[in-house]
Amino acid sequence: MTHHEPEKAYENLTFLHSPSARTIRMLCEYEEPRQRLAHHGIHDTVVMFGSARARPRDDVRPLLEEAEARVRNAPGDVDASRALEEARVAMRLAGWYEDARELGRRLTEWSLYRDGRRPYVVATGGGPGIMEAANRGASEVEGGRSVGLGISLPFEPGVNRYVTKELAFEFHYFFMRKLWFVYLMKACVIFPGGFGTLDELFEVLTLVQTRKVKKRIPIVLFGTAYWERVLDLEAMAELGTIGRADVLLVHRTDDVDDAFRYLVGELARIESGAAR
Repeated sequence: MTHHEPEKAYENLTFLHSPSARTIRMLCEYEEPRQRLAHHGIHDTVVMFGSARARPRDDVRPLLEEAEARVRNAPGDVDASRALEEARVAMRLAGWYEDARELGRRLTEWSLYRDGRRPYVVATGGGPGIMEAANRGASEVEGGRSVGLGISLPFEPGVNRYVTKELAFEFHYFFMRKLWFVYLMKACVIFPGGFGTLDELFEVLTLVQTRKVKKRIPIVLFGTAYWERVLDLEAMAELGTIGRADVLLVHRTDDVDDAFRYLVGELARIESGAAR
């Protein structure tokens, strides 16, 4: 007699990709990262958010020089003027890229020389731009590691090459990715960015303000001119939509040295139990 061997449910890919198995997929995006992060000793992270559009200064400088030459040679050319403005915008973003790279490097270097204490590991969304810069800075330190919590998007092909290979993740669900951003987060730095960066910023601020997250999380807003235009917390406090104390949830700066000192100082106070 011929025996028929039915397919096991957990090997049935049609089922696993169906709407009925959505909760199973959610659990996978919780449990697999949990086990892998624990296996590699990742317990405390400094999360760095920011624009995916930023590029390294060395990549942008030739474009700026070319655009400036076009305008000199054709002062009234509308396309040349537009190209020059776009290059200047890209150069401004490139400055933040280099700052994120340097801060990622310095935080990683500091963390590795803490007399055997548990390290703080840089974590990002794993994409290009500011995320790449922070991962890149961490990778430039001997023995440095960093986490990349990627998200499957049609216009981003996987995590950037500077993420530590065994700490690279690809999420389908934004909310599960956010859980892993916040769950291990001990501090975060928000560089200028778009909708995704603002979404992540307000997620953290809301959790801290409502004390759903009970731990103290130092939050740095890097790029004061940008944040003064995009996020006016003073106006919100004056108009009564947030409390005056909520304005103090963030530390604003334009300086890598200042951001580094603030983060290291706050983390030391938290470790000693002296956090405000």
